[in-house]
Amino acid sequence: MAKTYTIRRNEDKLHLNDFTDPSCNLKSHSNETHLVAIMGLGECGTHVEEDNDNIYFRNEITSADPDQIISRNHDVEIAFSCSFPKRANLTLGFRHKNPYAFNEKGFGSFNFQFEFFQSQRFSEQVNASSYPVEVYLKQMIFMQIEATTSIPNTELFVESCRATPYDNPNSRISYTIIENGCVKDRTVQIYPGSKSQFRFGMEAFEFIGAYEEVYITCSVLLCEIGARGTRCSQGCIRSNSWNNRRKRDAPAETRSHSISQGPLHLVRTTDTKATGPSLNLGLNLVFIVGCLLACGVVIYRSRRAKATYQKLPTSETD
Repeated sequence: MAKTYTIRRNEDKLHLNDFTDPSCNLKSHSNETHLVAIMGLGECGTHVEEDNDNIYFRNEITSADPDQIISRNHDVEIAFSCSFPKRANLTLGFRHKNPYAFNEKGFGSFNFQFEFFQSQRFSEQVNASSYPVEVYLKQMIFMQIEATTSIPNTELFVESCRATPYDNPNSRISYTIIENGCVKDRTVQIYPGSKSQFRFGMEAFEFIGAYEEVYITCSVLLCEIGARGTRCSQGCIRSNSWNNRRKRDAPAETRSHSISQGPLHLVRTTDTKATGPSLNLGLNLVFIVGCLLACGVVIYRSRRAKATYQKLPTSETD
């Protein structure tokens, strides 16, 4: 986008919807003549919308103060979007998501890393080059969220997790896994880990309809260990009282941050593969039964061949 007079006048204030991510800084790729923004479809606060025919990705370049609700200035507002048809032959590339980096007063810089693992031992994570991760229905999938921070005595808390068929946590189609710190899916298993880790597993599922991918998005935060009244200390809340809790104590806990990973790709087994083992088992049983019958006949004939006959005495005399 060419730098007009209005853009140049507000250049130091311009930002995308997500102004907290350093990689979304408009100055990184811009030059003297043009304003350049480079981002992934699900990054930098891009909103995803859909209708019956298309999926829309929308963002905005603005000079509005992100900390204010209203404005009386002539702010720059440049909306831009792109769309993809739902019905088309597309080859999509999926990229493993790197750790999410944040910076907050009282906590400094910290990261959240969301990974899939091969087993419940959590010793080997799924390789980034193998995304999307292929799974079968009801297969256990193992996930770990880990926080990295230079501040000691902190703990991780996972407030919510939900699944969507798109890389958009606000999709109208979603499935709740964890809500208000409480497990909602009956297959979820929680595994032990350190204070900075949250390990869990669940059975793979599919969304009803023509959806083959599943993304997992979780809301997470950090708290000071032992601090009273923090969200971490409250744990699972089964009512709406958490909405009325007191204002966040900045030094004791961070804001809630949304992180995601995926996609999981559902592998559908064909009828041939599904019935193959049963068919082989049936043939093996027939073979075994046939062998047993043949062996029975051989044994019977063998015993019959060894039989001898003797003349029985009679009571008649000459």
